[in-house]
Amino acid sequence: MNSLKVSDYMQLRPVKLTADMPVATAVDRLLKSTHIGAPVVDSSDTLIGWISEQDCLASLLESSYYCEEVAIVEDLMRKDVLTVLATDSIIELAQQMLQTKPKVYPVIDDEGLLVGIISRRNVLKAMDKQQQSCYENTAHI
Repeated sequence: MNSLKVSDYMQLRPVKLTADMPVATAVDRLLKSTHIGAPVVDSSDTLIGWISEQDCLASLLESSYYCEEVAIVEDLMRKDVLTVLATDSIIELAQQMLQTKPKVYPVIDDEGLLVGIISRRNVLKAMDKQQQSCYENTAHI
């Protein structure tokens, strides 16, 4: 089971946002996807932050009072992002997910470039598939 790798279950084409993007544009992209948050990258796809639906909701609530949008993604994004590598173990990530809050992790390479994202749902699918194969193997014994 330790051979299950993040790369086998990560989403390869996540929604990507830029720091200078208006929050309304970020919200539009999130709503068109199934993601609850998105990585913020620079022009070379280096991960520089993360923004969640919750972050956007707070900004939209505030701007609705004034009927104007003033925030950009950089104003709201978290810069201290927990990340995983594509070569990391799904089991270790599952254990980490039990301890820390993020439901979605950006997947980066050794140079900090974004290569995908992985969610609790992706990890759950991986572990469920592994569990089912265990049952199938023991049923034939």
